[in-house]
This record gives sequence, structure tokens and C-alpha cells, in this order.
Amino acid sequence: MGSKVTAILVWVSALFMYPSVVVAEKLSTINLPAPNTAIASEMYDLHLYVMYICVVIFIGVFGTMFYSVVNHRKSKGYKAANFHHSTTVEIIWTAVPVLILIGMGYPATKTVVDMKDTSAPEITIKATGYQWMWGYDYLTGEGEGISFFSRSSTPREQIRNEAPKGEHYILEVDNNVVVPVGKKVRILTTANDVIHAWSVQQLGVKQDAIPGYIRDTWFKAEKPGIYRGVCSELCGKEHAYMPIVVEVMEQEKYTQWVAAQAQTTEAAAADANKEYTMDELKAKGEKVYAGMCAACHQATGKGIPGTFPALDGSKIATGPKADHINIVVNGKDGSAMSSYKHLSDLDLAAVITYERNSWSNKTDIVQPSEIKAFRN
Repeated sequence: MGSKVTAILVWVSALFMYPSVVVAEKLSTINLPAPNTAIASEMYDLHLYVMYICVVIFIGVFGTMFYSVVNHRKSKGYKAANFHHSTTVEIIWTAVPVLILIGMGYPATKTVVDMKDTSAPEITIKATGYQWMWGYDYLTGEGEGISFFSRSSTPREQIRNEAPKGEHYILEVDNNVVVPVGKKVRILTTANDVIHAWSVQQLGVKQDAIPGYIRDTWFKAEKPGIYRGVCSELCGKEHAYMPIVVEVMEQEKYTQWVAAQAQTTEAAAADANKEYTMDELKAKGEKVYAGMCAACHQATGKGIPGTFPALDGSKIATGPKADHINIVVNGKDGSAMSSYKHLSDLDLAAVITYERNSWSNKTDIVQPSEIKAFRN
């Protein structure tokens, strides 16, 4: 009978271990992604450590249970023990769980403390969550003054299943967060509208972004590469489409990127004072609309009846420019229309011009200088 019990236990163990054996060559598909920071490595090791403890407990508890069921069954003549209590057993089943919890809790606490140590950063970046994109401002360190928005760049045709899915479907953006390898980067998180969360597993970071509050986290990437994350707090209709992409570069390449961004910023400042043609503004406005407005008002401008109003033929898009500028810049209280004052003068002028001159709308043009005057 002992050999039968052993065979049963081996079979049950194999049943639970089989999936891991089959996919051993593709662990990244069933496990946490490969870590790229010291904190992420600690989290990865803790994950495996606790899993091993759970497996040992599982085998011990269920192995004992199955052994008792098979060998101590009534048909073999065994009679149940009859006793009131055992001080020794009570001490054991109290002490063992306490020791297990200490064994898991101590390294976990150490890792949590390390995660919260955001002191002495070499670069500080503010990440602001919007529905549904991220805004980044480089506050201190090399790159100070750089500011941009990062939106999903997955084509809407893929999202609507009208085209084959790309390699990085809904995990690609138009502007990556760029940082140098081996530098401590502090991320300050906040939000403009609802609660979001900035999360990149391979860097070992996840921090809520809450309107009106500043939270922080940090990472220090050990290897160059592209690391992808997501907003991990349900934040509305397009929650699935606000990814995070962090590009880690060698120091020399990062310095070159910072210089290129400085030139882009200077060019953008000059562009804000330029007079644009209708075609130029509509071409740029179409891109802004696709990233900022189409989720609610739809690419057709027809909106969603009863939920999001149509822009095609609307009083706002065909009425006075001042009213249109006001609602886009300041939003509308008590509605889903939030403020877009964080956009540049050029982006605002472009998207408003696009809305006023697309579909059946044929009105006038809005220049960046008009947005600037409105702000002032």
C-alpha cells in the first residue's frame, strides 16, 4: 500500500509541475518579466521565494491529508483518536506559521523600504496622468526643462480589428520617456483628472497618480533597452490605451537626445508665433484629434448618442470661435469634457481648426496667436 501512496503523490506532484516543465523555455510568458533594476530583481526573487514556500506547504499539507485518507481509512480497521488537546501540537501549529510569516515578511519589508528611498536622485521627472495619455516634465538633472506628452501610437484600425495587430499592440507611444543607464531617476506622479497609476514591471515601479497629490517612486536601470508599462489603475473608457514606454540609453546617446530636445523646444517656440495655412493646421489637428478626442467624439465626429455629443454640425464647432476655444481650453463643469489647457498653443489651434473644418463643418481658422491671447 505504501508504494501505491507514493505513486499517487508523485502523479499529483507531476500534474501540478507539468505546465512549468512544458514552458520552461518561455518563462517570460508565465512569470514576471526579466528585471532591469536592483529593486525589480529583489521583487522577482521574493516572488519565487514565496512561491517555493507555498509549494512546500501545499505538498506537506495535501501529502499528509492524502496519506491519512488512504492509510487510516475505516475499512483498514483504524479508529479515530480521542483526545481533548495537546499543548505540544498547539505550540507547534502556532510557532511554525509565525516563523513562516517572519521568513517571508522580513525580506519583503526590506524591499519595500528600499522602494521608498527616493533620496539623492540624479534626474527627477514628473509624470502626469490624463485621460488618456501621460505628460512628462524633466524637473532636475540633465534634461531639465524638457517637456512633452506621450500618447498611444497604435493605429485605431488595429484597435477596431480592421487591420492586423502590430508587434507591440497597445504598448507603443509617440514619445518615449528617455533616461540614461546607471542613473537614479525619481518619478513624481500626479494626475489631471482621475486616478491613474504609472507602472513598469521590468523597472520595479508602480505608483498611483492622484489628482491634487504628488507621489514618488524611483528606478536605476542597469541595461539599455526599451521597457514597456501601462496605466494600472482603471481610469475610464480608454484605460487600456495609455501605455508607458521607457527608453534607457547609454550616457553619450542620452546627452545627444537632450541636445536634440532643446532644439525641438526652440523650434516649437518659434512655430507658436507663425501664421499657418488651413491645410497645415488641419494636418496637425487631425493627429491631435485622433489622440485626444476621437475616443469620445469618434473619428466621424458623430459622437456617441446620449453619452458624447457630436461635433459634426454642432453649435460649438460651427459657432463663435471664442466659445469653441473656451470649452476646449477650460473644459465644461459637470461633464466628461475636461480641460485641455496643458496642450500647446499650436496643438490647441490645430485641433480646433480641424474640428471647425472637418466632416460637414466649414467655418474659419484658429491661429496659435489667438490661443495665446485667450490664455492671457
